Amino acid sequence: MRFNSLTPDQQKQAETVRAVTVWIDLITFITAGLGRTDLSGHNTPAGVKEETNTVTPRHKRCTACIYLQTYNLLIMNCVPCDGADGDGAGDEACANCGKLGSDAVRLKNCTACLLVKYCGVDCQRAHRKQHKKACKQRAAELKDEQLYSQGLERPEVDCCPICTLPIPLPTDQHSGFNVCCMKRICHGCDFAAAKRGMVDCPFCRTPEPDNNAAVLEMIQGRVAKKDPAAISLLGQKYFQGDLGLQKDVQKAVELYTEAAELGSIGALSNLGVAYHRGDGVQQDKEKSVEFSTKAAMQGHVESRFNLGCHDLHKGNHDRAVRHFQISAKMGHKISLDAIKKMLMAGVATKEQYTQALKGYQKAMEEMKSHGRDEAKSLREKQGL
Repeated sequence: MRFNSLTPDQQKQAETVRAVTVWIDLITFITAGLGRTDLSGHNTPAGVKEETNTVTPRHKRCTACIYLQTYNLLIMNCVPCDGADGDGAGDEACANCGKLGSDAVRLKNCTACLLVKYCGVDCQRAHRKQHKKACKQRAAELKDEQLYSQGLERPEVDCCPICTLPIPLPTDQHSGFNVCCMKRICHGCDFAAAKRGMVDCPFCRTPEPDNNAAVLEMIQGRVAKKDPAAISLLGQKYFQGDLGLQKDVQKAVELYTEAAELGSIGALSNLGVAYHRGDGVQQDKEKSVEFSTKAAMQGHVESRFNLGCHDLHKGNHDRAVRHFQISAKMGHKISLDAIKKMLMAGVATKEQYTQALKGYQKAMEEMKSHGRDEAKSLREKQGL
């Protein structure tokens, strides 16, 4: 029966069958690798006449594109295709012109996605339109992989330099900060030193300053030596108008910025808060997230919690829970409570809360010590 003798319904059905058949053949061709390998490195199905003029030079051996001559289609999949040797190893070649990597041709990764390589800037620009979608998707995936895989442990500055144990949160309620050496000493070690009759700094043995002027002098002395912790602390004093300093929020942000550039994680967190609120700078939520992310990926607990709050307010519940889980597993009670509330609201699972609870309990156990328990009992008796 000739096609044009069919009824309209039969013609429509026949066209559908033909379309489905084409796509079945297409999928089979891609997944099974049927046919032979032509000189350009692309598969040509058996029985199909090879037309060399249908393949433009810039698509020969392209590592990001598969050219299907059977149906004259070009499909992006951004995965290496096999070379002319047919060994299935996925030889490296420029994603645009198809040049093989060699001593003479040094291929460089697309730095955003790491999926493909190029022999030069010109090829990368020429291939950008085809590669853009896959590149952005993979770049976002890589960014998330780093975001949720880094900063899972408390940084060194959150640990007592004497007993080396992480200090319970919030740290200022379980430790004292010594401006002489810019070290935070837990109450347990401070109490142990006091029992031995030591009244100076338990870490560096420097006598404690007895007035604000002496404290400020110590801080400024370390600021002059470019100590990032001291610079960040001086920024806090300007922000609060403490130690006899006139309150200057803009000066505080400048000091935070300098300290962050020198490696202060706390300064990064402070900048995140400043840009979120617009304290001393123009409010910028994107910059706030940027600074908070940098701090969180280095283990700053409060910054990780702030990222969770940011995603929660945007309705990204899954992302928020992941952030809260990380900070809860580092001993942050507020993060654990946040997951519990999300569970009650139906936007978190029982399994997620259980994992966070177990992690939180483990973190709290790791922060315990006999000295800290003694110090806690004494401070409670003294009403501190």
